[in-house]
Amino acid sequence: MKIIFLSLFALFFTSINSTAQSKTEKKIIAILKKQDECWNRGDIEGFMSTYWKNDSLMFIGKSGVTYGWQNTLKNYKKGYPDTASMGKLDFTLIDIKKISHRYYHVTGKWHLTRTIGNVQGHFTLLLKKINGSWFIISDHSS
Repeated sequence: MKIIFLSLFALFFTSINSTAQSKTEKKIIAILKKQDECWNRGDIEGFMSTYWKNDSLMFIGKSGVTYGWQNTLKNYKKGYPDTASMGKLDFTLIDIKKISHRYYHVTGKWHLTRTIGNVQGHFTLLLKKINGSWFIISDHSS
């Protein structure tokens, strides 16, 4: 009887813990879905709303490290000046890992379908919970 009780208790505790984690994961997936939707509408500012609006935001891409939300926005606008260059974005998530109650690490693939030629690569994101909301504080996209 003790074994059955302990097994049920362990199962109950595990399901509570995984449900709490899945709520956060759903929020993170919603952030990426918002990015996808904004990008595909040609709305770079909306896409950038998921990033931490701070000078300490770090973006690492083919040109190196960029610090700051405004500088990252400027680089996106320079690299993707029109909807033809933006194309249609698709994300594939590879992994979402909880680092702590305030930090998550996300790994995935991105793909742009464009009339001027498709491009694709991988990304790693560090998200932080700030004032009750999740924001991307570091993005390494290649």
